[in-house]
Amino acid sequence: MYTSYFGLKENPFNLTPDPRYLFLSYQHREALNHLIYGINERKGFVLITGGIGTGKTTISRAFLSVLDKSVDSALIFNSAVSDMELLQTINREFGVKPERGRPTKKRLISALNAFLLKDFAAGRNAVLLIDEAQNLPLSVLEQIRMLSNLETNREKLLQIALLGQPELQKLLDLPSLRQLNERITVRYDLRPLNSDQVSQYIKHRLIIAAGNNGILRFPDGVCKIIHNYAEGIPRRINAICDRALLIAYTMGISSIDKNIIRQAVDDIGGNYLKGRHRKRGFLLAILLALAILVSAGIIFRNDILNFL
Repeated sequence: MYTSYFGLKENPFNLTPDPRYLFLSYQHREALNHLIYGINERKGFVLITGGIGTGKTTISRAFLSVLDKSVDSALIFNSAVSDMELLQTINREFGVKPERGRPTKKRLISALNAFLLKDFAAGRNAVLLIDEAQNLPLSVLEQIRMLSNLETNREKLLQIALLGQPELQKLLDLPSLRQLNERITVRYDLRPLNSDQVSQYIKHRLIIAAGNNGILRFPDGVCKIIHNYAEGIPRRINAICDRALLIAYTMGISSIDKNIIRQAVDDIGGNYLKGRHRKRGFLLAILLALAILVSAGIIFRNDILNFL
């Protein structure tokens, strides 16, 4: 709606994980490098964790787009599957033809193993990428561990990358998953962007959307406010910027200021974005009120300590 108004070819702040818009901050570059290293060196397992909206899915798509042609890939984005469904999906993604007869775990794994051995003999590699892995049932995670046993005397036949929210690490810390956890030797925890990175992130997306010809800019002061509201999380940044551009368009304004950002935040849900800040403000208000009461001699210091 507002793209042509601002001289843009397309919406720069879509929430879809488009690899073209991947902003390689230090954190995102490290996450991508960990994936590439783990796969190329046949480490067996790679674990990438990060909060909601930090860019894990975008990194996974970018990773798949830069894979060497000698690498076959299988992407699992629906992690609400049984162990049997997982095996069937993996084989389908790799194009493995099922063995004759009723599908069983043994037959599915046997067919997968034959495919991987053939791949390895041809000098190829295979990677299984599982997104939202924190939703996997324990039985499926155990099945994934068993898949890591598909190997030669020297090399892992299947490289497995698990991407998920921080709860995934807590899940892996369970005693029942200790064997799986100990096999993961390549790990990276993706952190939110800092204030300077948020400014660079917004500029990067605007340049991509405008084809280097756009004149739209978000001032540094505006970017700092966006960082405070979004807490450095790319998905939230996109939501705020998208709504801010829409507001500016409807108002006939060609620049983005702090007031527009605040209105954008209120429109999309100020409580969601500013929950941490409001909680902090509420506590400060309580402390200020107590200080006033103390100075007025209404309550005593011991009462305050008991209250806190």
